Amino acid sequence: MTPVEWGIVGLALVGAFFGGVASLGILRLPDIYTRAHAASKSDTLGAVLTIAAAALALQTDLSTIKAVFLLTFMFITNPTAAHAIARAAQDQGIEPWTVEDREDER
Repeated sequence: MTPVEWGIVGLALVGAFFGGVASLGILRLPDIYTRAHAASKSDTLGAVLTIAAAALALQTDLSTIKAVFLLTFMFITNPTAAHAIARAAQDQGIEPWTVEDREDER
């Protein structure tokens, strides 16, 4: 394998790892605020790395330009959407999870 192919595989695997971390965060974290944080940070990084791997694999000018535009769009919109969701939850009066909530569950 060439170094470019190793880079593609590495980017794809790391992107898939962070996508898995985002999925686990959404499933395991206790409230909407921490879930939005996990989804916005890990999912954005995973998607960006995976799309970067696809851009390297395609190696055509037009496809690479489209992938860069998609990366930029996702880098801006994913955290913005998570912020909007957290703001809407706060406006609805949803309280963040605290340590006292954990003690009440026992």
